[in-house]
Amino acid sequence: MASQVGGGAENAAAGALAGFATVAAMHPLDVIRTRFQVNDGRTMAVPSYKNTPHALFTIARCEGLRGLYAGFFPAVLGSSISWGLFFFFYGRAKQRYAGHMEKDEKLNPSFHLAAAAEAGALVSFCTNPVWLIKTRLQLQNPLHQTRQYAGVYDALRTILKEEGWTALYRGIWPSLFLVSHGAIQFTAYEELRKLLIDFKSRRTNKRSNDELLNSLDYSFLGGSSKVAAILSTYPFQVIRSRLQQRPSIDGIHRYTDSLHAVKETARFEGIRGFYKGITANLLKNVPASAVTFVVYENVLKLFKLVRSKD
Repeated sequence: MASQVGGGAENAAAGALAGFATVAAMHPLDVIRTRFQVNDGRTMAVPSYKNTPHALFTIARCEGLRGLYAGFFPAVLGSSISWGLFFFFYGRAKQRYAGHMEKDEKLNPSFHLAAAAEAGALVSFCTNPVWLIKTRLQLQNPLHQTRQYAGVYDALRTILKEEGWTALYRGIWPSLFLVSHGAIQFTAYEELRKLLIDFKSRRTNKRSNDELLNSLDYSFLGGSSKVAAILSTYPFQVIRSRLQQRPSIDGIHRYTDSLHAVKETARFEGIRGFYKGITANLLKNVPASAVTFVVYENVLKLFKLVRSKD
């Protein structure tokens, strides 16, 4: 099975290429989602938008293409690194678990869940600084009250100078809780994949999984598993974005920690506050996940084809 175990290096390469392809196409929706997430209605530093189309039009009109692609470089870097590392750690974890099982025994959902959680935690520690910089660049707008970061390097240098290295790990706790996002997505993907393979194998004479599933199947699997993960874990994304905002001119953060962010959001906005920007998030990530898994599975097939000819 191409995605069951797979080589670590091949999984990393396929994941990195898939991550880059999705970010390039969907970044403007990521900017909109982030701005919705931090807008609690109590600060003038963040523009207010009526809905996703209004946000898209307003940013394009007031800030141009630069605004729609704010934070694009760290997004590409972070996504490529995250997907690459995730698939690498996920593949290696499944290899390790499979090594302790009988020859014909398949990994069950609990092993997929453990492998995805393990991979997600490792990726969170590696990439949190990149996501923090991306968030801050995306939130820069004409209403911003402090000197804007000139780019990724200037943002990194300024953060280290003004806030210290620990600031790079603001939002790490929600990020660790978001490990469940990847765990839910990959577990759903693997289980739906098994069901689809069983269904199609009964209707055809094809034996190979590579022959049974096509790009349309991978698109459906990637999109469906992403919806399940988003609905389950979205509040953690909102809390992380709010924690990663740039402090005010006097150096004070709006939210001191995760618990404070949860209390303030619940107090002033209710349950809706935890799901701000979810429309843009679904529009961005469901098709993005579909594309990601199409690219990922087909790159793995390519590697397998190349190996078979050696």
